[in-house]
Amino acid sequence: MKILFYDTKVYDKETFNLALPDFPEITVDYLKTDISPKTAALAKGYDAICAFVSSDLGKETLDVLHDCSVRLLLMRCAGFNNIDLETAKKYGMTILRVPGYSPEAVAEHAMALALAVNRHLHKAYIKVRENNFSLAGLMGYNFHQKTAGIIGTGKIGAAMARICHGFGMKVLAYDVYKNPALDFVTYVELDELLASSDLISLHCPLMDSTYHLINKDTIAKMKDGVILINTSRGGLIKTDDLILGIRAHKFFGVGLDVYEEETPNVFEDRSDEILEHSTTARLLSFPNVIITSHQGFFTEEALKAIACTTLSNARDFEAGTIPEYNLVK
Repeated sequence: MKILFYDTKVYDKETFNLALPDFPEITVDYLKTDISPKTAALAKGYDAICAFVSSDLGKETLDVLHDCSVRLLLMRCAGFNNIDLETAKKYGMTILRVPGYSPEAVAEHAMALALAVNRHLHKAYIKVRENNFSLAGLMGYNFHQKTAGIIGTGKIGAAMARICHGFGMKVLAYDVYKNPALDFVTYVELDELLASSDLISLHCPLMDSTYHLINKDTIAKMKDGVILINTSRGGLIKTDDLILGIRAHKFFGVGLDVYEEETPNVFEDRSDEILEHSTTARLLSFPNVIITSHQGFFTEEALKAIACTTLSNARDFEAGTIPEYNLVK
């Protein structure tokens, strides 16, 4: 099988090349450019393409890939909301993803963001570098005996729930499906979770039912002084409403590893006009907001798992033994 790998980073090439000797039937060619209607034609002669959740896999791109006889879309991530599923189904394309590469990696990053905004680590780091050891403006609060609200208790949400429990927090959760392994978690309705939680962490997929789940109405139901963390999908939060909430001093702090403008990356065009109207740039102006560059997955263990699972998906597809759990329907 021949795979064309789009939007290749150095770490992608290194980890996939380390895994490839175990898959002698697969060859991979790497492109730095991401996939789009203009670059999809480069996939002519390939059986599959490998893309990320920020890639453009809309109708126009899929039209071109179909013309190139591409049969398989390999997502090296869990998310697939960027794919026009109706068009892919029409063309008989198979979509395989990596649903559980390293839930602990993302959950640990979520807690790192929560700790950082709580204890003002970003401010403290800058102050000390300027030889300012004053504690003014750096007071946080104990997570111990506070309440954590976990929205979504799949593998990543469950890992975050276990971390919060380990901190001695009471853990509430909201999910359509309860996770029976989380016997220390109390499942409640969303409104109760919002009203009761000192820390709210989002761990749910982006779907029609979760799009802008955090908006002016749900923000109004939260405790004053809440910490909000999002390491899942940017579209879960309506950014304009979040900004209004921050300005109204609703939040003690906000930690984001994902944001609505991630696709396309707003910071690739640094023109003053673009940045002036960018909601992400506006968020960065608030001292109680920490934004990271979608790095929650970025650990050695997670990258190795992503490479192995993606290549296994390709091999299984060729063998006609498609893994049901990894299949996007």
